[in-house]
Amino acid sequence: MRTLLITIALAATLAGCGKHETPSQTAADNGFEAKLQEQLLDAKPGSVIEIPAGHYHLKRGLSLRTDGVTIRGAGMDKTVLSFKGQVVGPEGLLVNASDFTIENLAIEDTKGDALKINQGSNITIHDVRVEWTDGPKTTNGAYGLYPVKTQNVLIEDSVVIGASDAGIYVGQSDNIIVRNNRAEHNVAGIEVENSTRADVYGNTTTQNTGGILVFNMPNLSKEGHSTRVFRNKVIANNLDNFAAKGAAVASVPAGSGVVINSNDKVEIFDNDIADNRTANIIIASYFSTNYYNTRGVAANYNPYPKAIYVHDNRLKGGGDSPDGLKLKALKTAMYGLGGNFPDVLWDGYVDTKNLVDGLPPANDRICIRGVNGVINADGPHDYKNPSKDMKPYECTLPSLPPVTLNPEPKV
Repeated sequence: MRTLLITIALAATLAGCGKHETPSQTAADNGFEAKLQEQLLDAKPGSVIEIPAGHYHLKRGLSLRTDGVTIRGAGMDKTVLSFKGQVVGPEGLLVNASDFTIENLAIEDTKGDALKINQGSNITIHDVRVEWTDGPKTTNGAYGLYPVKTQNVLIEDSVVIGASDAGIYVGQSDNIIVRNNRAEHNVAGIEVENSTRADVYGNTTTQNTGGILVFNMPNLSKEGHSTRVFRNKVIANNLDNFAAKGAAVASVPAGSGVVINSNDKVEIFDNDIADNRTANIIIASYFSTNYYNTRGVAANYNPYPKAIYVHDNRLKGGGDSPDGLKLKALKTAMYGLGGNFPDVLWDGYVDTKNLVDGLPPANDRICIRGVNGVINADGPHDYKNPSKDMKPYECTLPSLPPVTLNPEPKV
């Protein structure tokens, strides 16, 4: 494939607009914005659009609809696309294309989602920073890095700060690697939702409401399964939830480490998980989300988590100050005022129609090893009969296979 190298022909001196913009600086920003959108519209397969170092102010969202394009900056702290005064378009950059790579730049203060990639395959996001610079606020954009209905996705070496829903979110997608990223001060640090075959590893999530989420929500185009969460640092995700009312993540308690909700075949291993004040690991059903769709739930939707395997993690602290009156009361009743929830909190919802001798079928069980305890909160009966019994979780499941991207991205 022929490569077309396109460099935005504006010197960095035209980009450094501060709080007090002069007319010439405003003109420079307008010129840069028009030139960049022109390059995106005129791009051909194989085009490489290079954006020099600089702090560029944009008022309109950008879009790309051509396959095989690379957008490259000079570094996530050197090339900054700021949308702080955005007046047109909900996203910073909307991509409807395949074979797309974006790397070495920052996207700041978008009105809505920062980078949305819709219905593409072979997507690479490398060394990208997304940030809402005024700190966590409900009015911040919902998603930072946001591939949806995509295939063969790599998100690596990136940073997301301040998203009012999920910093790094992959939804309704297949064949995914999310590795070596940092997410902080988001509602959800990293979320894999209704997606299949995902590896989430080498990431650091801290100071979010919830660190790493693996969810299945109803009435979407596919159901998720087969996610591995390993070698991550999920530390002190205790930020007050600032999601918009009605959002699915609005129900995530502050102080949640790794949260599995209604998903199947999830393996959590070799992680450092510590000091998440509600619980280091939460396993829950759709019934605990307090999220209800006015259309109702499709008949084929399975609201229960199945085939969850938690093993060989390094866990400490956490569970000392759960979020919400019911959880606080439960913790006090079971462990005393100065006590802690154990490493794993399970809401206790189970599909009673499928039980065999009081347990799910062997391949659908929740198997947990190497933790200091599990509490079954007895959500179905409003927490009236919680249990500390570990015997239901004394089992193993087959390890999930690694995710392999084909073709392997070149970065």
